[in-house]
Amino acid sequence: MQMKRKKHSIVFLVVLACSIMGFVDAIIQPGYVIKSAIKILLFLFSPILYAHFDGECNLKGLLTPKKGVKIAVLSGVGVYAIILSAFLILRDVFDFSAVITSLSSSTGVTKSNFIWVALYISFVNSLLEEFFFRGFAFFTLKDVSSRMFSYIFSSAAFALYHVSMMIGWFGMELTSLAIAGLTTGGILFNLCNEKSGNIYLSWLIHMFANFAINTVGFILFYSV
Repeated sequence: MQMKRKKHSIVFLVVLACSIMGFVDAIIQPGYVIKSAIKILLFLFSPILYAHFDGECNLKGLLTPKKGVKIAVLSGVGVYAIILSAFLILRDVFDFSAVITSLSSSTGVTKSNFIWVALYISFVNSLLEEFFFRGFAFFTLKDVSSRMFSYIFSSAAFALYHVSMMIGWFGMELTSLAIAGLTTGGILFNLCNEKSGNIYLSWLIHMFANFAINTVGFILFYSV
């Protein structure tokens, strides 16, 4: 496979997987278990499919712990504090009540299953997204395209993918703020991974970010 063809193949697979998941999230809106199964299939199958045709693609190397774990944990704790603090500051400025309604109606997340869903999101879903967006859409793409394009594409794909999950949650202002934050977060995740040569640093930070979001969800669910 030529470099240009490899680049187009990766971009196509990332866009296709994100588009299908966006359609599932926004239109079909199945239960959380079914949606998670579809996401696992897409976000694992796309990189594996590419690696099958490109013998030079080393997906296993992305999962090898190397260095910087302590820094990642400290950064994750900081991210947790920032997200939770932002919510506590903004909870009286923006109306977050639509989040609970949207979660319950579109994904089936309720008080009875929230804890289990939160654990899955924090540990499994965060690793899946890091493998797909940072491992495949950044590291693998960077090997066959420019560094800047890989940074921009993977971070934008990560942010825009989450738009479908936030439809109906917030107003335009808060949604735009979330997209900007996700894009910036994607860039920072790429920086962390580029220095370490694997996805473990961004996974740890992503995990703590999800802990914070789930803490917010816990507050919203159990305060009503």
